[in-house]
Parts: sequence; C-alpha cells; structure tokens
Amino acid sequence: MQRIPRIDLGLEAGSRGALAADVVQGVAAACREPGFFQVTGHGIEPAQLDRLGAGMRRFFALPREKKRELLRSPDRAWGYYDTEYTKQTLDWKEVFDFGRLPRPDLPDDHPANVGLDGTNRWPAPELLPGFRATMLAYLAACEGVAFRLLEAMCLGLGVAGNRLDEGFRPTHSSFVRLNHYPSCEDPAPADAPDAPATGKLGVNRHRDAGAMTLVAQTDAAGLQVRCPDGWIGVDPVPDALVVNVADMMQVWSNDRYKSPLHRVVVRTGGERFSAPFFFNPSYEAVCAPLPELLAVDGRPHYRPISWGEFRSLRAAGDYADIGEEVQVEHYRID
Repeated sequence: MQRIPRIDLGLEAGSRGALAADVVQGVAAACREPGFFQVTGHGIEPAQLDRLGAGMRRFFALPREKKRELLRSPDRAWGYYDTEYTKQTLDWKEVFDFGRLPRPDLPDDHPANVGLDGTNRWPAPELLPGFRATMLAYLAACEGVAFRLLEAMCLGLGVAGNRLDEGFRPTHSSFVRLNHYPSCEDPAPADAPDAPATGKLGVNRHRDAGAMTLVAQTDAAGLQVRCPDGWIGVDPVPDALVVNVADMMQVWSNDRYKSPLHRVVVRTGGERFSAPFFFNPSYEAVCAPLPELLAVDGRPHYRPISWGEFRSLRAAGDYADIGEEVQVEHYRID
C-alpha cells in the first residue's frame, strides 16, 4: 500500500533562507506521485495551531441560528454554509469560509477589502472574543508557507523559484475553510468505491481547483487520497500540515505534477475538524503550461485557463445539482 510522504521543510517562522536541495527534491517527487504529502518544520508554531483548533470548536458549537446569520450565497462567497454539494452529492459537513484581506489594517468591509467574493463575515465579538484575529493570523501564516512551497515546486520543475509568483502578486484569491464533520448515523465505509452506493461522505471525491491546498487536521482521521492501490488514509500527524497539488499547478507543470482525487469519510460516534487553506491565483491570472517545459514536453497539454472564469464555474456546483462540474480535462488540447 502506498504511503503519504512526510517532508521536514526545516523552516522557522518567517524564514527566507534557501530551501535545502533534499527538500526541493522531496517536494517535487511528492507532487509527481501521489500529489499529497505532509510537511513539518513549516514555521507555524504549535501554539498557533492550538488556537486555530480551539477557535474552530468554539465557532461550530454556536447555536445553528447564530451561524446561519452568517450564511454565504453565490454572490457573497465568505461565511457559513451547511448544504454544500460535491460531485452533485450533498456533503456531510458544515463550513465557514473567510478570505485574505488586501489591506488587513482596514476593516473587512472597507472598499479596499471588498472584491469579487464580497467581504468576510464574522460572528459578533461578544460571542467569540478574538476569533477574527486568530483566523486572519492563521491565514497569513499559511500564505507564507504556501509561497515557500511554491518556490520548491518551481525549482523542482527546473524553473526559477519565483517563476509563478506573478500569478499571485500583488493579490491572490486564497481563502481558509473551517470544516466540521458531525457524527453520522449512516457513514459510507472507509473502503467504499469512488461513488458509494450507500452511506454518506464528509466530502465526496474531488480535486481542488487552485494551485495547492494546505490542511491542518485535528486528531481524528478521515481524509483519503485516491492512489493506484485504492483509497488510502492521510492520518493526522501532530503539528504537521497536509499539502496537496491542485488543478492550476497540474496545468502549469503540463501534467508533471498531479492534482489527485481525494475525499473525507465520516464516522458514527465522533466528530472531526479541519482547516484547509486554498492557495489560489489572482482572478486576473491566466494559467497555461510553462513555456520552459515545452522544450522537453514538445507541446502543451492544456489551452490557457482564465482562473477567474474557472473558479466561478467550479464554485457554482457548491450550491446545487446544476450538471457536470467543470474540470481541467475540459481544457485539454488532446
């Protein structure tokens, strides 16, 4: 059975030192197969991860009517939601999304911080003191780790470490999602096929749309990745982050890096929490195979993809069964 690689990045908080050659090699190998890996030494302090976990539990423990006051909508992306679809199938979860602030020194609803996704929505400070500050600090920490991993992924492709920075500068469309998977009386078994005939999944099989995803897990297992041997679990490692390649990185790398199928199983008699950070390009970015790679590959596998358009089409499927989800395969030249 295939194992999920574990890589020590050897970074301290805010580190800008050169990445070690073995780190670059390890990240590149994991991005090729299976497209999932876990990182330690990422520079986010354990105490910050503890504050994140405590904040998640406090938020989802709020009365349902208080959470639904923050309900997101197709034209207002950030907030609470408890009826999300994946592969046109309702997930067994509730979520809370919040996005990056271009001007964190200004209020969330300041015009400088209101973009295509609307604005962040937060519970009243008297309900959850310090919640907003804890969550925005975690998002900022993930952003720093993601840029270092982006550097490693580029170096692993044989291009400059900052080659893809222009797709994320000066702003990008990344966000954090807090996930709560309640106890389920009818869970699909952990060895269920891709589309279980019976039982519920926390998140049905899917690939992430952006460049990469960083996930903080609590101590309950549930995340699975599709490998040649079948579905295998990505068991929690204390203070580690799970990293997976997403669709735009597969496109930029011209299929050298793989965006893998993954899902979340749930259980009876226990809940689970996680916090993925979706590292997404700016909405103006156009993603296409890097020209430097085509000297070897010979031809691009994808036509250029407008990230803003692609993200919009993918997000529409979160709300209801509206037909086939758009995937990068729709943009393949062959």
